[in-house]
Amino acid sequence: MTTTLITGANKGLGFETARRLVAAGHTVYLGSRDAERGRRAAEQLGARAVRLDVTDDASVRAAAEAIEADGGLDVLVNNAGIQDEMSDDGKVVVGAADLTADVMRRTFETNVFGVVRVLHAFLPLLERSAAPVVVNVSSGLASLARVATPGTPAYAYPGVAYSASKTVVNVITVQYAKAFPAMRINAVEPGFTKTDLNANTGVQTVEEGAEIIVRMAQVGPDGPTGGYFDAEGTLPW
Repeated sequence: MTTTLITGANKGLGFETARRLVAAGHTVYLGSRDAERGRRAAEQLGARAVRLDVTDDASVRAAAEAIEADGGLDVLVNNAGIQDEMSDDGKVVVGAADLTADVMRRTFETNVFGVVRVLHAFLPLLERSAAPVVVNVSSGLASLARVATPGTPAYAYPGVAYSASKTVVNVITVQYAKAFPAMRINAVEPGFTKTDLNANTGVQTVEEGAEIIVRMAQVGPDGPTGGYFDAEGTLPW
């Protein structure tokens, strides 16, 4: 039985990924900052709830200890993320002219430091798995090649904090993949999906967005590692 933890999984892409992996036979731990929301979501799916706030060391340690006590972990999906530079209606994005260090710090605390915090806590469990997998949910806005290419959606996006945070996630992905060659560690771009993250302004469903996350969560020991993928294939860094 494959045991999987998904952070930020009580709604959106995390919830849909959990649903699909439960259906595929995984034992899924649904990580959520809010214990009650997590419990309700897990009950819906037949998953296991675990309170996990990626910005809090004690919360992450407690989640790792609980999952270790239950038997360990095979797959980690770092899905939790924020897009703090967007207005509540998803129509206004803080660009370079108005960017503050506070916005950058808040975004990185979840999207970057949260990923490292969770990886650090769960690596010992993953190292004991026969087929460990890590999926870091990134974004097409993380691609420097696309951000710098006129005519692409990434080029047109004016925000700094979110894009920069996900570019760092890509670097983290590559460096961890090199450091742990027995693991399959990849970054994925779900696409512009309708979720609370973007005030439901996305152009595709969570079912479509979760496709690449679910696929990469199920790669075998001979699968790719240190890569950056969307549903169509490899993306340019």
